[in-house]
Amino acid sequence: MRDAGLCDAIDAAAGAVQLAPKIGVAQPSASNLNRVPDQRVIAIEAATGVSCHQVRSDRYSELAVEDDPIDPVDAARAREYALLAALLSCAPSDVLLGEIRELRGDATPLGRAHAALAEAASDVMTGGAEREYFDLFVGLGRGELLPYASYYLTGFLNERPLARLREDLASLGIERAESNFEPEDHAATLCEIMAGLASGRFPASPAAQRAFFEKHIAPWVGRLFADMENAASAKFYRSVGQLGRLFLEIEAEAFTFAN
Repeated sequence: MRDAGLCDAIDAAAGAVQLAPKIGVAQPSASNLNRVPDQRVIAIEAATGVSCHQVRSDRYSELAVEDDPIDPVDAARAREYALLAALLSCAPSDVLLGEIRELRGDATPLGRAHAALAEAASDVMTGGAEREYFDLFVGLGRGELLPYASYYLTGFLNERPLARLREDLASLGIERAESNFEPEDHAATLCEIMAGLASGRFPASPAAQRAFFEKHIAPWVGRLFADMENAASAKFYRSVGQLGRLFLEIEAEAFTFAN
């Protein structure tokens, strides 16, 4: 029997058939789900506007900004990673684009990147963002960019970087969602894992977070974002690439100073 959170998400998407491509799963898998897998909660919130708490209240508490149980810096990091994960996992929905349009920036490079992303969201329609996402990451045969660690580090898919990642995920107690047919070394999955580590949803020490970042994020995800900034198909996603690249530079520097 489907749980209420999944039913709400399916209703918001106007059916399981419509929900499936928005969260990166095959249509039969979406139809057979009884609850939303851990690795697809953020994607569903981005695609439908149904909150993480509503989708999976057993995994996501309803956090109030004024009573956030985690450090504010870690909460901000988790939100940044979650936004990047949502934008990399599927094309942004009307709801997510509306939220991005409300972003405000300051005079810092990251603040200006937020403002540029908000402006880009104001200039794009949902259909245009969907086409851009398809051209960049899906394509007819393949997209302009292949957002996988194995490809960026070896030139081939499903290589040793994926095997090493699976070993480290097992040691952290993070399991692959059965409905997720993407290899775990997809950039969206890695950003979602970092969001979970930063928020405490996946318990890990600061040293373990740093080790995961330096082993699985730092060697290549920044290059992906830089390639996104320069991709021929990118308009809205050019601003996503700028934001992601700057954020990861800040993360790398912060981890360096942590020890």
